[in-house]
Amino acid sequence: MLHRIADVTAAGTQVIALLALSDDGAPGYDHENAAALAGLGVTAFACTPDAFPDLMAAAIERRDITAWAQSHSPASA
Repeated sequence: MLHRIADVTAAGTQVIALLALSDDGAPGYDHENAAALAGLGVTAFACTPDAFPDLMAAAIERRDITAWAQSHSPASA
C-alpha cells in the first residue's frame, strides 16, 4: 500500500487520509500507517460530518489541506 501511495504522490496526486468521520472527530487508526503516510507527505486526520464538505472543497481547490486540518481540529474550535 505505501509503495503505491508513494508512486501516486510522486506523480503529483494529492492524497488525503481521513482517519475517522465521526460526530466528535475522534480518530481511530493505525499509528504506524499514519506515521508512514505522513512521511510521504500525506495529510491524515479525522473530521466531523459537518466539516467534510469543506474538506472536499479544499481538496478540489488544491488548498493546503494540512492548514485546513489544523484550523478545523477540535483543539482549535
